[in-house]
Amino acid sequence: MTNEVTPGAPHDDAGSAGAGGLARRTVLCGAGAAGAALLAAGCATNQNKEPKDLSGKEVAKAADIPVGGGKTITDSKVVVTQPQQGAFKAFSAICTHQGCVVNKVANGVIRCPCHGSEFKITDGSVAHGPASRPLKEYPVQVKNGGIVIS
Repeated sequence: MTNEVTPGAPHDDAGSAGAGGLARRTVLCGAGAAGAALLAAGCATNQNKEPKDLSGKEVAKAADIPVGGGKTITDSKVVVTQPQQGAFKAFSAICTHQGCVVNKVANGVIRCPCHGSEFKITDGSVAHGPASRPLKEYPVQVKNGGIVIS
């Protein structure tokens, strides 16, 4: 048996392995499964850790936090919001679904880019899943124009 193919002639080598070789279908299916496994592992291993101790740390300037919105402070892994004038909140920027860092605050919600979870800027509760738990809240104070975790 040979694996020669005449140009223009119909053939099906998807399942033929030739002399001791792997079938093309087997190789392609294996490559696809490996890629899917890597993709799934990428989501599962996106586990960012909560910051150790933020107590006493200034994480943002009050003037940089818009009323009705907020800002993600990536180096501290905190998102600071100002739901109402002068009322500041701070939450962990680590999404409770898969551990991605939330990155956008708009229209009253904090958004996670990985799977679309949304959290309310007022209390960190889930506004839209797949996350099922709220963001961890940190108590804050305004000191000398800065938002300080207390």
